[in-house]
Amino acid sequence: MASWQQQEEILRFHSFLLQVYKEGEQNNRTGPSTFETDLQVHLINEGHTNPLEKLWDQNGGFFIVEKMRLYEETSRLEEWQNGEPSVSEAFPKENLSASPLALSRARQLISFYTMSQNPNMKHLQINHAAQLPPLWIRCEPSDPKQTIWLGAESLRNGNNLSGIRLHTVTCNGPLSNNNYSIGLEELKESHRMRHHASDLTVKGFARYGFLESTSLDSLTQEDSLIPLERNIYADFAWEDVKMKLQTPPLSSAALLTVQIASGSPLSSVYEPNRELQFLLSLAEILKNGLIKWPKAPGRKSAVELVQKLLKDLKDEVDGLKSQNDDDTEDNTATVIGSMKTLFSQRGDLDFLELLWCNIWRNVATHEELVKCFSLVIRALQHGALQTWIHQESNSLLSKLIKQSYHGKMETVSLDGDSPMQMLLEIGLDKMKRDYISYFVGKELAMRAHLDYFMSTSVDLQEQVHRIQKLHHVLEIVDNCLDLIKLEHENLIFLTQSCINYYKENPLNEKQAFQLPVRTSLVKEFYQNVHPQIWRVEISSGQGPKRVKTMWQLSSTPPAEHMHPTNGDSLDDTEICGNKEKHFVILSGCSQVEFI
Repeated sequence: MASWQQQEEILRFHSFLLQVYKEGEQNNRTGPSTFETDLQVHLINEGHTNPLEKLWDQNGGFFIVEKMRLYEETSRLEEWQNGEPSVSEAFPKENLSASPLALSRARQLISFYTMSQNPNMKHLQINHAAQLPPLWIRCEPSDPKQTIWLGAESLRNGNNLSGIRLHTVTCNGPLSNNNYSIGLEELKESHRMRHHASDLTVKGFARYGFLESTSLDSLTQEDSLIPLERNIYADFAWEDVKMKLQTPPLSSAALLTVQIASGSPLSSVYEPNRELQFLLSLAEILKNGLIKWPKAPGRKSAVELVQKLLKDLKDEVDGLKSQNDDDTEDNTATVIGSMKTLFSQRGDLDFLELLWCNIWRNVATHEELVKCFSLVIRALQHGALQTWIHQESNSLLSKLIKQSYHGKMETVSLDGDSPMQMLLEIGLDKMKRDYISYFVGKELAMRAHLDYFMSTSVDLQEQVHRIQKLHHVLEIVDNCLDLIKLEHENLIFLTQSCINYYKENPLNEKQAFQLPVRTSLVKEFYQNVHPQIWRVEISSGQGPKRVKTMWQLSSTPPAEHMHPTNGDSLDDTEICGNKEKHFVILSGCSQVEFI
């Protein structure tokens, strides 16, 4: 039986975890919460970042315990009565890495958790009606096996606690050779002996990244400052593993994950993104007032370009100029620099869209914008501009052009924010038609699927926000077409997934979209490269008695708190070159029944 002092420690730890769990359920609080003076506890719920995602399958919340770091407490709850511990919300002074506990301390906390869950320890007088989530503890890998995690989760038979499952995760690395010390048959035999199992299930898993590190030498200094947040990888899962590091067979189930942020200079739709950024800058100016005029990528005079556009159109009407004259300067379809785009220029640009393309690339000041619109309005008033526009255009300038057909135009002021609003309207109209042309033209969506993004029943700021979301869909879909040549049926599925997500959610460029694909479709991308993760899982038993042994090879450390051993360190040149280094992770569990 535990000593009186130990019983007090067990009760304090259990009471603390129970309070954190209850407060987390009520407030969706993630912590960290402090225990005594040296520990902090996170309650990880669904949707939160899960540091054990690659090491442990779990549905529902769980605790992570780690060593207390430097904190500046911003609020403190009232201390519990009768000497019970206080729980306080705290926030880090700086972004420090997670801190592990000494292995002896971790084992002590696992024993406290285990004893608190044992219904036979009646002298503790613990009410087990409220089930505690599993407990995981970060450990210093100072023992010979280099243990990095210890875990414990209670087992139930109906409503009754029946036992505990204990987890151990060890890691060796980084290693620069291919000597992984233990073979597949040895792993299977070890599992059989440990768990007295006869029938084993052996499953394989591998993850391959499809975007390699890209040199930034060819980018401008400005472009190189933009983060290249492009992540496309495929997860493969299969049964009946034959050997370690087996290449996924064609019978594998493959799941593609795509996470791409807008703005990369390497993106296939980099140019439309620059156009969108100018549009967003206009919307920001109208919302918050002029802070800084957005930088235009062009180097020509916007006023001179508008004058030439008006003259060319008048000459066409007068029969002095052919629409297809070779000397017509087309400033609207020029792609700046050497960056390619699969988002091709439309061939049905009307006057207002041509006007937008000339202005947004080159206008440098508000005064220059006013001059551009003055030229257009004067030409309309004097009948010098006779042109067509798309029927569904919704801008003020399109209204003036339609009025000019009948020889009557209302007076428009170009004072204040009016010119910027007019420019934003025609740019918004143009970009909406661009996206319709792409998604409908490539048969990735029907026009009705895009109604949410095209709606004019919301204010201008919301319309811009929705176009920004649709552009993120474009980034994802077009880059998948460009980089991994996804089949049309997969592109349709991906497009609809993104569209449905953004109809219900705000812009989130960190959102990962997933779709199942045929393994044969991506075979060429993984046949001759090393996986980022390769894992084999050996399991036996059924239901709550199922136990698992996992061996994993990873190109990155499996835990934030890991430090290289034996003075070894990871070097990017070695990882990308011939001297690849890896981490070998071994995870096992055991079950103990309460007697």
